[in-house]
Amino acid sequence: MGNSPDTTTTATEAEGGSFADLFEQSIRVADVGSVVDGKVIAVSKDFVLVDIGDKAEGEIDISEFKNEEGHIEIKIGDRFEVFVEKREPDGGIKLSREQAIGIKVWEKIARIHEANDTINGRIDSRVKGGLSVDIGVPAFLPYSQIDLRPVRDLDALIGASFDFKILKYNRRRNNVVISRRAIMEEAREKLRSEMRSTLEEGQILTGSVTNITDYGVFIDLGGMDGLCHITDLSWGRISHPSKIFKVGDEIQVKILKYDKEHDKVSLGVKQLKSDPWETIQQRYPVGAKIPGKVVSLTDYGAFVELEEGVEGLVHISEMSWSKKSRHPSKIVAVGDQVEVAVLNVDPTAKRISLGMKQLQPNPWDMVAGNYPVGSIIEGKIKNITDFGIFIGIEEGIDGLIHVSDFSWTERIKHPGEKHVKGEIIQAVVLKIDKENERFSLGIKQLQPDPWGAVAEKYAVGTKISGRITNVTDFGVFVELEKGIEGLIHISELNKEKTETLVGLYNIGDTIEARVINVSALDRKIGLSLKAPNDASRATKIEEYQQKQATSGPSTLGDLLKGQVEGRDKPE
Repeated sequence: MGNSPDTTTTATEAEGGSFADLFEQSIRVADVGSVVDGKVIAVSKDFVLVDIGDKAEGEIDISEFKNEEGHIEIKIGDRFEVFVEKREPDGGIKLSREQAIGIKVWEKIARIHEANDTINGRIDSRVKGGLSVDIGVPAFLPYSQIDLRPVRDLDALIGASFDFKILKYNRRRNNVVISRRAIMEEAREKLRSEMRSTLEEGQILTGSVTNITDYGVFIDLGGMDGLCHITDLSWGRISHPSKIFKVGDEIQVKILKYDKEHDKVSLGVKQLKSDPWETIQQRYPVGAKIPGKVVSLTDYGAFVELEEGVEGLVHISEMSWSKKSRHPSKIVAVGDQVEVAVLNVDPTAKRISLGMKQLQPNPWDMVAGNYPVGSIIEGKIKNITDFGIFIGIEEGIDGLIHVSDFSWTERIKHPGEKHVKGEIIQAVVLKIDKENERFSLGIKQLQPDPWGAVAEKYAVGTKISGRITNVTDFGVFVELEKGIEGLIHISELNKEKTETLVGLYNIGDTIEARVINVSALDRKIGLSLKAPNDASRATKIEEYQQKQATSGPSTLGDLLKGQVEGRDKPE
């Protein structure tokens, strides 16, 4: 056989390629955009050389291996997944470890979201509307998804790690929204379901204060919230729940009522202790002297805490025997430790009346002995009113001189006409009323009552001359001497009934008249113009005076009445 070309082929060639082609195909395994395994074979200043089983090694920028301090964290032999970014024209391969990690993270995010599972992440920083969380890629945690309740200190969460639910994601926009609240709600609902079957009225539990309002405190019982109304916080009076509790406090409570249909729980704190008012009368009998603390002030007194849940009122009138203060703050202040006396106890109304002045001697007990009625005292005018003046007697005791006790004869419209504040004056003790704490004084009593001699000085029938001081519709007033006036009634004037007095008589004119009636008790003198010109009447008056001297007094009215009746009898 002659030599001829060998037309035989191997099985490999028959299948469609040479050995060279098949070798090249066997080592070119990394497509651009794929994630493959790699092994570090060299580390240089700028690059890390990685063998990915391709015909050429791939390069990763050294910056991808620097930690926060700038140190390189890579060594020869390390294995990890890499992302094939591109193939260079010269045959080199550009790789990225960070992108490979990112791709795996997004695959993980997709799986977790699909399975409604959780992913762990670390809170990195605050951003607009919430927090930035590292879950392999940056994720957004809205404020509303951080906790079941608003978090006051967000900065305290930075650096902390938690599990999160993935609410939604968009790989193309690198956007992931996560929630921590969703996990907490699931756990809370599980606890709530367990509590529904175990919660009972009268049960004592420990809870955490989650919110404080004007009307009470909300407490987390571990799956269910309950409300402790302000009236159930303490047996005592509380102005605001924040005075005794703050958010986050762990407290014991008692289940007062559980509404299963609406999942409402009413709680109580004071019910953990017995009501102190049940035995209040035994522990604080009337007359007992006990210490206490001033807890609040009002316009009418001070509230004193005797023990937790028990407060009594010291009325402003029971604070001092001597200090007549307009407000309790002039005597005590909130926080003062004071000693008080129990005046009255009312367990039903939960009220205790207390006193402070009862612990000191009552100065009014000694007043009557020190200042007997009729004695003369001297003091400074402390106050002037429309009705009189107050004189300082001693500490806490003032005496009143009523305007009617200024003068026997003068008509005084206002005390300020005669005296000024700070003036030192003398007065006579008229009356002491210890029960009502009143001390009555008089100035006019320092002198004899001039009306005592009026009846003798101006006896009936006496002719007088005086100055007209006032003209009225019913008569004319005449001054006999300073402070002593008499009245000439219209019926005793020489005039017709139809005539008017104004113009006939003028203030300041001098007029003569005769006394027809005297009453020292009523401080009245009756005068007449008719008597001096009526001889028969003068005779009657003289007879009346003689009769009065022998048989005792009779009224001048009777005498004049008889005279008038005799005159009117027909002849």
